[in-house]
Amino acid sequence: MKILAVIGTRPEAIKMCPLIRELKKREGVCAEICATGQHGRLFDEVAELFDIHPVCNFDLMSSVNSQEELVGGILARLPAVLESEKPSLLLVHGDTSSALAAALCGFWEKIPVAHIEAGLRTYKPLPFPEEFNRRAISLVASLHFAPTESARDNLLREGVEPERIFVTGNTGLDALKYTVTKTWHSPFAAFTEGKKTVLVTAHRRESHDILQDMMAGIADVSQIRHDIALLVPAHPNPVVQETMRKIFADLPNVKVIPALDVATFHNLLATSFCVLTDSGGIQEEAAALHIPTLVLRDETERPEGVATGSLLPIGRTRESIREGFLNLLCDEALYRRMKNAQNPYGDGDASKKIADILISFSSANPQNSSPSP
Repeated sequence: MKILAVIGTRPEAIKMCPLIRELKKREGVCAEICATGQHGRLFDEVAELFDIHPVCNFDLMSSVNSQEELVGGILARLPAVLESEKPSLLLVHGDTSSALAAALCGFWEKIPVAHIEAGLRTYKPLPFPEEFNRRAISLVASLHFAPTESARDNLLREGVEPERIFVTGNTGLDALKYTVTKTWHSPFAAFTEGKKTVLVTAHRRESHDILQDMMAGIADVSQIRHDIALLVPAHPNPVVQETMRKIFADLPNVKVIPALDVATFHNLLATSFCVLTDSGGIQEEAAALHIPTLVLRDETERPEGVATGSLLPIGRTRESIREGFLNLLCDEALYRRMKNAQNPYGDGDASKKIADILISFSSANPQNSSPSP
């Protein structure tokens, strides 16, 4: 059984590398990665951490400037890789444009597609492609690995056959077992000493036009509450870099830092008082680590965390973010409820469950194990 995973972004790598490592342990399975290279060194750092070496890298970071160019670059390059590698199964993850492009190639080449982290939905149109991507991938996938029961319910409502859906938990939690250690020492200890560490991340494309306003709400709170120390890992995107440094300049309790390697970030998250983020994966990681999370969005495709109380969307305006952040800092009962909320995203064994199912699928469909040249 030969499995090829197509991975584009660092978040995809964080969630897929534990699964690839698990598959590599299994007898009779060859599991490889094709990297699109759209996150460049950020992807390489994760692959090195998990000791995963791609069979190819398209290096698209240096040649694309738009979603159209990204998808077109993958569609132009991936068919030749599929022809040479001849996988019996193609793995894609989540809702990125690289996942959509890879799923389309698998569909056109009649290679079964397995969708990891399937079934997430907002059912609201977005100015950028995540909601479209995840729904479109579901149309061509043969296997759907849903992280939660509500994700499974979404797929069932859309007509996906029940026997093709498997609830496994989220593979991102598997990565935490690999990265978070009790012996970790923070490189920012001198800056955060005696204060509550607050982690802030924001990078989504749909927020770029209003990012300055969003970060101003956080800056307002930092000037009111001197008992907090904010660490802001800035995404490499130039818009994000410029905005973060402009808004937080000269604020003594805010430190804008370069994007962190995944092990440092996970350990920093695990020791934080709370996190403010527009990231999807961080919502799951923080819930698993019992770190209260203020979501810098109006809604989230991860409603399970909202339902259990670990996540709280506070919108995207300066006023709503300031109010929501201050409320968490002032309301001890709210903080305790969020801190003690149940984690709805699995037990950290998703990769083992998915590997078992993929091997069973291959055994039940032997024609997929040796695709014709």
